[in-house]
Amino acid sequence: MISARKSFLVIMVLPVLFFGLLLSSSWAKPSACEDCHVKLNPGIVKDFNHGKMAKKLTCKSCHGKTHMSADDVDKVKLPTIKTCKRCHSKQAKQYMSGKHALGLLPITAFPDFAHQQPQAFIAGQKGCNGCHNMGVTDDTARDNEVRKYYKYGMDCQNCHTRHAFSKAEALQPEACNSCHTGFDHAQWEMWSHSKHGAAYNTDRQAHRGPTCQDCHMAKGDHRVMSAWGFLALRLPEADQEWMGYRVTILQALGVLDKDGKPTPRLEVVKAANLARLDKESWDKERAQMEAICQQCHSANFVKENLKNADLMIKASDKLFAEAINIVADLYRDGIIKQETNQATFPYPDLLTFYEVRTPIEESLYEIFMDFRMKTYQAAFHQMPDYTTWYGYAKIKETLVEMKEMAKQMRLNAKKQ
Repeated sequence: MISARKSFLVIMVLPVLFFGLLLSSSWAKPSACEDCHVKLNPGIVKDFNHGKMAKKLTCKSCHGKTHMSADDVDKVKLPTIKTCKRCHSKQAKQYMSGKHALGLLPITAFPDFAHQQPQAFIAGQKGCNGCHNMGVTDDTARDNEVRKYYKYGMDCQNCHTRHAFSKAEALQPEACNSCHTGFDHAQWEMWSHSKHGAAYNTDRQAHRGPTCQDCHMAKGDHRVMSAWGFLALRLPEADQEWMGYRVTILQALGVLDKDGKPTPRLEVVKAANLARLDKESWDKERAQMEAICQQCHSANFVKENLKNADLMIKASDKLFAEAINIVADLYRDGIIKQETNQATFPYPDLLTFYEVRTPIEESLYEIFMDFRMKTYQAAFHQMPDYTTWYGYAKIKETLVEMKEMAKQMRLNAKKQ
């Protein structure tokens, strides 16, 4: 007869053993890969075995069978979106039709920019390619011109970080903040300090405020598009005053020549979807966003807020065009020598970014990539502080400084 003490132990131990067996069933079957990698990089083994992928995949599913020992490491296959597409065809199709899939293109397209940076900055992903490492869909693409810019590409793994590939992780707003932060796209700071971000972060369980994914990936759509795009430019523009500012900006981007005619760079803009070049595409994206906003707000409220954000783009474009013309006049008068994009002379080439030679050109670059971006991005993300003090006010301050710099440069030129 079993004693009361033994009966108690059996009752207590059996559930623990059962739970342990249940837990262990989610782990992948031990393999030769794990025998080695648990010593070399145990973190990835732990991540993989604790993730849901371990129930369905093995290491070979993504990395192939050609690498099986320390002697053939160079033969290992690195997964691309094509790898994920085998199981997630719907999400892969959505992703490839959106802007994230075009992330690598600007790095290879900007004039001389990538070529002037340290190898570690681009190919080593310590700079731009830390985020702009997306857009390669299969192994053949690694053999062409983009290979040197795409050493450790990720795509899906940027959000579903390896080797856990967690959907729960990708649904959190923090999954976006490593790329969407700082200088030219401080969306994380804008959202997290906005009322939307505050409502979400103060009660995550209730999910009162919207996250990045709620607005930009509604219903799990991996396309991720917006009406204005990264540069907040569209053609045609019914507002003729605004269209005048736009032409100046497009000339400084090298998309239009000095006479307002398209240059070959327009093809790059089209390929990278950096601007909206027909009314229908802009209207379609705006209508989709309005529908998302109206899940919480009235139609009138949504339209008024989005319209006012649009007008902040116009307000910043007016000042931006004035700043461009200040530098253009210095080019025209020979005070600054133009070294790139002669087709648009006398307009400066904004796509050289900070690879310029004078402080006034650096100031123009800051208006373009920092202050203008924050002005309109914060307007759409409901963060007035960023729109004002980090955006619009900084444009005005910099414009005053540029006028003084131009004046001094002209005086110095006369003395020579």
